[in-house]
Amino acid sequence: MAAEDDTVINVPASTEKSSHTSIANEEVAAADRSSTPKDSDDDGEFYEDPKAARRLLIKCDIRLIPILGCLYLVSFLDRSNIANARLFKLETSLHMPSTGFNTCLWIFYLPFVIVEIPSIVSMCQGLTRSYGGLLACRFIMGIMEAGLPPGAALLIGQYYKRSEFYIRFSYFICFALLGSTFSGLLAYAIEHMNGMHGYEAWRWIFILEGLFTFAFGLAAWFIIPAFPQEATFLSDDERAMLLARLRHDRGRERVDFKGINWLKLLTDWKIWSFTLIYFCADMGAASISSFTPTILAQLGWSASRAQVMSIPIWMVGIVVTLSTSYASGKLSLRWPFVLTGAIFSLIGWCIQYTQVQPPAVRYFALYIIAFGSFMQFPILIGWLNSNLRGRPQQAVASAVQLGMGNCANFVASNVFITKQAPKYPTGFATGVGFATLATVSILLVTGALAWHNRQFDRKHRDGGENVEDQENFRYML
Repeated sequence: MAAEDDTVINVPASTEKSSHTSIANEEVAAADRSSTPKDSDDDGEFYEDPKAARRLLIKCDIRLIPILGCLYLVSFLDRSNIANARLFKLETSLHMPSTGFNTCLWIFYLPFVIVEIPSIVSMCQGLTRSYGGLLACRFIMGIMEAGLPPGAALLIGQYYKRSEFYIRFSYFICFALLGSTFSGLLAYAIEHMNGMHGYEAWRWIFILEGLFTFAFGLAAWFIIPAFPQEATFLSDDERAMLLARLRHDRGRERVDFKGINWLKLLTDWKIWSFTLIYFCADMGAASISSFTPTILAQLGWSASRAQVMSIPIWMVGIVVTLSTSYASGKLSLRWPFVLTGAIFSLIGWCIQYTQVQPPAVRYFALYIIAFGSFMQFPILIGWLNSNLRGRPQQAVASAVQLGMGNCANFVASNVFITKQAPKYPTGFATGVGFATLATVSILLVTGALAWHNRQFDRKHRDGGENVEDQENFRYML
């Protein structure tokens, strides 16, 4: 193997992209078909032993995805449990104003998007005796949680080929959806603890889930792996194989931040256009996360039934996330799935806005919004990551996309106005608007990427590469 430079991974890029699935066997087989039976890092040709590569993928899967996913699960559990606590008289107990719940939602995301693993703070929400204390806990939680999503996206992206990233990150996203599923289930069970030791049920939600987060977060500190170059769970041969297959997939890439053209990086149109689409998709997810139990209760169901009826919505999100990520990788296409998701979200928001009766139809519309929103997330993040070169570019892009994209939570937190319940015209109209904006943006971005690829195919000539060049390669559609 060629020696690795400290700054640049210096191997010619392969222009061929192999299809993948979530099954390691198929990924390795595809990579093997696209390579030649020759091991050379100098001439750009590449060959890997399929069985060894399969074992490597499985080892990375086991070591990376469960721990990062579980961290996201407990993080999302702590973030979304306030929606369940609301049904157990949280607002009455803390004497909150009419807009108090909305403020509790956006106060979390203020530091979350500025800083980008909570535990003790989450537990303290259950011990607070005032509305101001709850706001303080939510704000601190936002600071503590901020780095997890972009950090996980960057770390996962450093271990897998571009075509392999999507299904892995969809696993990560699904853990968050499981967190919301468990939140509703636990809230239903914890309701029976109301009054135990003098604490209301909503306090027990925060206390018990916070204790769980503390225990898991402490253990995770010692087992989260480093970047591939320092991965101690891999042998020397496995580490060399991993770095070689990544070089073959991505070509010459900068791996440190020295000499980066920050102005060019921060004005890259791809980063901001994908962030806008992510923002629109997150509007649906944030609304589902924060207001589904409330909406269901106001459709006439009891608090307990509303908690239970929210669970299938998240389960649908999990199935959709995994299946569409799998299909996207199998077909090597991103835009049809993202566009389909935006259109489904638009349909769901329109049903909610027009107040179609009976209530069962509006309940079904929540499934449609969840279907459309959650099918976009892993594909959008992986799509942008795949169309950027170098760790600095990918790190900044992940932080911008997830940080700025999560600003949609500010919108979702403030457009569902308590005085407008149960129709929420402002909230649902906002959802319609952002879903429409997402649909148009996806079409424009896809057209721009396709135009670039046509220009690249027309002008491409064999020759050297510039590691700063974010355009001299074909974009993935």
